[in-house]
Amino acid sequence: MKKVALTVAVLALGLAACESKTENAVDNTTVENAVEDDAAAAENSVDNALDAAGNAVDNAGEAIENAADATENAADNAM
Repeated sequence: MKKVALTVAVLALGLAACESKTENAVDNTTVENAVEDDAAAAENSVDNALDAAGNAVDNAGEAIENAADATENAADNAM
């Protein structure tokens, strides 16, 4: 009877130790997933900002070309 009680106690302690490790693993996985999600969101934000900056540069270049064309046309019309 004592052996059975001792075996049950040892098994219970082993199970309790495994449970806390499992909880820690779940917590660590949750944190890792959150970090990965945050990194992906930051990467998307950077990509979007770079795209917007590229579009602004393209638009500015087109505006300069249009202004040059308008100036040339005005000069031609003035003659």
